[in-house]
Amino acid sequence: MATSKPVAVEAARLTNDLEPYWMPFTANRQFKAQPRLLVGAKGLHYTTADGRRILDGTAGLWCCNAGHGHPKIVAAIQRQAAEMDYAPAFQMGHPKAFELAARVAALLSGDLDHVFFTNSGSEAVDTALKIALAYHRAKGDATRTRLIGRERGYHGVGFGGMSVGGIANNRKFFGPLLSGVDHLPHTHLPEKNAFSRGEPAHGAHLAEELERIVALHDASTIAAVIVEPVACSTGVLVPPKGYLKRLREICSKHGILLILDEVITGFGRLGTSFAAEYFDVLPDLITTAKGLTSGAVPMGAVIARKGIYDAFMTGPEHAIELFHGYTMSSTCATSASSPRSSSSRSPGSRPSAPSTPSCAPMTRGCWCAPPATSSRCRRR
Repeated sequence: MATSKPVAVEAARLTNDLEPYWMPFTANRQFKAQPRLLVGAKGLHYTTADGRRILDGTAGLWCCNAGHGHPKIVAAIQRQAAEMDYAPAFQMGHPKAFELAARVAALLSGDLDHVFFTNSGSEAVDTALKIALAYHRAKGDATRTRLIGRERGYHGVGFGGMSVGGIANNRKFFGPLLSGVDHLPHTHLPEKNAFSRGEPAHGAHLAEELERIVALHDASTIAAVIVEPVACSTGVLVPPKGYLKRLREICSKHGILLILDEVITGFGRLGTSFAAEYFDVLPDLITTAKGLTSGAVPMGAVIARKGIYDAFMTGPEHAIELFHGYTMSSTCATSASSPRSSSSRSPGSRPSAPSTPSCAPMTRGCWCAPPATSSRCRRR
């Protein structure tokens, strides 16, 4: 009995000690002096430590596309954890990973039909960049090593994503990053596009900067261009009319892969399954995460066109085609937690696109938010 009180006191101290947790993208000292703690979530709302109910206007970190605590997702995770909590993805597999890959591929148009699973958007971006480099090598174009990002772009916090990203604070603390990277100019033109509704009228010409970069470095050295269809972390910039299509044309002309980073825009944020569908652009690779599991468990993916996958499927059949992967690439629980579709429609069916792209959470099913009314949506 003499030891029970100290143990209880120590347990209470540990429970209420905020110091050990080094928080990401947070002013730690300020937060820990005045913490904002969330203790529960259901549907579209969080519950705070003092019992207040607050609207989750940003869907977590752009990831809770099906709302919080969706009963079907919760039940799927619980069932899978009891049935099989983990199965290796190297040289083995489990049925739900293959089923999920087929379902994700069915949401895409064209020949985007092969899915490589990761743990996050950052890992999906680094995976896509590695696939792009290895693809050109497999095709006999090993000189194509240069990667092109865009100013104000955000592609996660891996060294590859930081290198092609264009937000200064994400780059300046970590040294020179990857070599052989260049950047397109951003598309934010408030002097011409302020108060635009939907796709701004001005700015498609900015895609022509890719031709300048090609002239500077030569197409034979460039592997891929990566952009967000809607640049989100920088303030939500809807692309100018024709901009993405022109990027596609230039990339195709010079044999450069086009990667669309749909970590945020994927799984219905614009009203269609992916922004590629909304803007009618067929990229070579798509990165996604966040809404893939509605934020319930960590998961990301790269979706590749058939020609890219097929380029690796050469040589002896017993040889590993891509030396890349993660311990948690498509674990059982993550595969089980992914919503079967973003609404009641069957996989592969196409919803009609809304008239205006929105930076808000999805407007179908469980989602509730107004459309964007300008080319740069206000932060909530």
